[in-house]
Amino acid sequence: MTAVRQAPGTAQPAPSQPPAPPARRRTTGLRRAEPETPPGRVARLLPRTVAARIRTLTAVSLVLLVALLAVAWAAIANAREGVRVIGQDAGPQVVATGDLYFQLTDMDAQLANALLAGGAAGGARDQALARYNDNRLKAGDALLKAAKLADERTEENTARDVLDALGRYERLAGQALLLDRQSDRASGAPSAEVIGLYRQATDLMKLDLLPKAYNLTLDNGTLVRHTYEDKRSAVLTGRMWVLITGLALLVVLAGFQLYLAKRFRRMLNVPLALATLASLVLVVTGTAMLSGQASHLRQAKEDGFDSILSLARARAISNSAAADETRFLLDPDRADAYEQVYLNKSQTVLYLPAGNLTEYNKAVQGDLSFEPGRARFLGFLGTEANRPTESGEQLSQMVNALNKALADYQKVQANDRQMRDLVHAGKRSEAIAARASAAEDFAVYDRSLQSLIGLHQKEFDEAVKDGDDGTSGWYTVLPIAGVAIALLVLVGVRPRLAEYRWSK
Repeated sequence: MTAVRQAPGTAQPAPSQPPAPPARRRTTGLRRAEPETPPGRVARLLPRTVAARIRTLTAVSLVLLVALLAVAWAAIANAREGVRVIGQDAGPQVVATGDLYFQLTDMDAQLANALLAGGAAGGARDQALARYNDNRLKAGDALLKAAKLADERTEENTARDVLDALGRYERLAGQALLLDRQSDRASGAPSAEVIGLYRQATDLMKLDLLPKAYNLTLDNGTLVRHTYEDKRSAVLTGRMWVLITGLALLVVLAGFQLYLAKRFRRMLNVPLALATLASLVLVVTGTAMLSGQASHLRQAKEDGFDSILSLARARAISNSAAADETRFLLDPDRADAYEQVYLNKSQTVLYLPAGNLTEYNKAVQGDLSFEPGRARFLGFLGTEANRPTESGEQLSQMVNALNKALADYQKVQANDRQMRDLVHAGKRSEAIAARASAAEDFAVYDRSLQSLIGLHQKEFDEAVKDGDDGTSGWYTVLPIAGVAIALLVLVGVRPRLAEYRWSK
């Protein structure tokens, strides 16, 4: 086969190569713009313009101001309600029923004294009957006051039951006194019929009258305690929220001031600065006022009311125990029972460990000195000695008055021991005479308790008065301060908004 020759001057063909890939097709025209990422949910809520930011900060400031005024108003209302209940409503009602309890026990004590004295010379029966009638009138007045202050149906029913039982007691007491007078005895024990009537009367007093009278005290004492706990807690919570909302308002106003200074190149916005200063004063004074109200409530309840109620109970039980001494002499058949009851009541007033009355008297005659808050004895007087009290003149007065009452109580117990020793020695007439002569020592002890109650009553009255005065005028101050601060904020903002619109 003949090869084909290439003509001279013709380029030689290149060696064989793999075929090139097809050229990519070039696109023509403009590229489609990628869509912008939409702003986040939070970003969409934030104001985007200066004017919107100013309006937002203004609205936040006003909302926080309204919240501050609202929580302060509610806290003040709780403080005033607590002071009203403790100082003017349930508190005085408890004191009135406490007086009622004492008058009832003293009625029964004087009835026993009158029957024990009989027609003996010296006028002891007439004195006892005069005091009996005086207590009867005072008990009636205290009962009427308690019924008047009662604001619930159960309290009204209890007061009505006490009044009915008091009428039945007086009938039995009158029959016993009339029958004893008709016997025309000069001395000696009353007749069995008189003793029987007296037993009915004193059982009615101990088992019906006194428990119901104490129920009145207990119901209202519970109301005072619950009111104190609820309202004081509400005041302290309100104080906390005043601080929280007040600090939030101050932070917003301060931030507002810095924003306006940076954006509008002003060193100070005077109206806004005044609004910040007024808010600071309102928060500080409001917090201090609520702290004072919580302190006044605590003082009225713990330092005043609790001590008054405790000491009034000690006074009434002491008087009832003194009546048991008379019953011990008046009714020999029940002498052992009255002696045990006397021990129980004595340990309620001042508790020291003792298995019988002899051991108790020996313990009482020991050292009763104490450091406030660290007494070694219990009972109502122990509660008073262990009650925390502020230092200073107040503490000194309380300690001196309580030491006086303790010393007088030791004398009362020593007289009781002497009287019982005479009875056990078979010297009944001498024991009756000793019981009569010991009446003055008991009166001194009773006056010591009244003096101590008076100190706490003074403290209670001062705390209630301070509580009333502490919130006086705040219902006027709050709205005026709120309006003034709001106007200052608006006055400070308005020129900046106008300046911003003009600059645009």
